[in-house]
Amino acid sequence: MRTKCLIIGSGPAGYTAGIYASRANLMPIIVEGPQPGGQLTTTTEVENFPGYFDGVEGPKLMEDLRTQAVRFGARIISGLVTDVDFSERPFKVVVDHGKDTLEADTIIISTGASAKYLGLPDETKYRGMGVSACATCDGFFFRNRPVAVVGGGDTACEEAIYLAGLASKVYLIVRKDYLRASKVMQKRVEENDKIEVLFNTQTVGLEGGELLEKARLVRFKGTPQEEEFTVDVEGFFLAIGHQPNTKLFEGKIELDPQGYIVTDGKTTRTNIDGVFAAGDVADPVYQQAISAAGMGCRAALDAEKFLMLNE
Repeated sequence: MRTKCLIIGSGPAGYTAGIYASRANLMPIIVEGPQPGGQLTTTTEVENFPGYFDGVEGPKLMEDLRTQAVRFGARIISGLVTDVDFSERPFKVVVDHGKDTLEADTIIISTGASAKYLGLPDETKYRGMGVSACATCDGFFFRNRPVAVVGGGDTACEEAIYLAGLASKVYLIVRKDYLRASKVMQKRVEENDKIEVLFNTQTVGLEGGELLEKARLVRFKGTPQEEEFTVDVEGFFLAIGHQPNTKLFEGKIELDPQGYIVTDGKTTRTNIDGVFAAGDVADPVYQQAISAAGMGCRAALDAEKFLMLNE
């Protein structure tokens, strides 16, 4: 199969790119990837996406975007891209180790980024029921309730400060005996009465019924001073970073030191003519559904312009 525009990955960026590419008559094909709809399909209620003033369930939001893309003519393929060849146009893409081979005049990469988790079984049990990797997305649901943030860098401190404006209490769980965050962020955390920093502390479990109620922690793990204790929390936020889903593209496209795809200025162009990137896979800063959707729009417009100039 050959298309003018192939979109690798779904989620807000991929589906929005599909909407705009379809309306531009590029007859796009979207290969959805291992998690159709992306990270939002694991989120319960979304209240900060424009147009849904009463909020919307994450899976419903993604289904709406998918339906809109299909309505305008996008073709959806369920599968995982396992190899790409960007050496010449048309580009070649292999799906599911050879089940399908696609050719494309342009490609939009929107494979997203995955939040890093601690690896505790309880994280999966309470994901969407207290466990979150996005304070901006889910902090509102924990107004006047105790929460915990895991991490010691700038992101963790920023999220702790943000949550302190909503929650009744914020525990900042730090594995080391110091914060890695900038001096400015450290000072802001220290000056915030709602934030209690738990140094030399690791999480070993989460407890509760249907919803999260407690975090089980251990201080000075592996030493004679080891001490296990619990804190009452209803929200548990991971702020230990994201991993962009770019392993497939290593050595084939320019990546930054963290693995994010590098784009040219304010465009979505990559270092390969005709290949564009949108959403969290190229955005280590904002990582919001609405900004990903905006990048998906821009990528489709960039692809359309590229085709106009190169056909």
